[in-house]
Amino acid sequence: MTARVDRAGAVFVALADPTRRRVVYELSASGPLTATQLAGRIPVSRQAIAKHFAALEEAGLATTVRTGRESPYELRTEPFAKAEAWMRTIGASWDRRLLAFKEFAETDVESRKARKESPKEGKKR
Repeated sequence: MTARVDRAGAVFVALADPTRRRVVYELSASGPLTATQLAGRIPVSRQAIAKHFAALEEAGLATTVRTGRESPYELRTEPFAKAEAWMRTIGASWDRRLLAFKEFAETDVESRKARKESPKEGKKR
């Protein structure tokens, strides 16, 4: 597997959890937030936020930014872009396959229509 596929897979695994998706949403809407601030917005404990954040950080989706005594969490956009590029590549591949299948099916239908409409050889009148 390529590095892009591996990174995309890590993104999808991290985002499979609804609480982590909510953390991502809150960080994208508000910018950097602490675990305490996130726990005030999401119905889980501060410790649960820290565990979910660790999974996001492992996937490269987030980082901690030290500001004085606090360490707010911040999103990183690069892994999202890589996952999106991977999905576009896969989507384009499927679009090509589906177009080829459509063309085949339409050609086959036209061929069957032509055979039905043409007089059969040796038919008596």
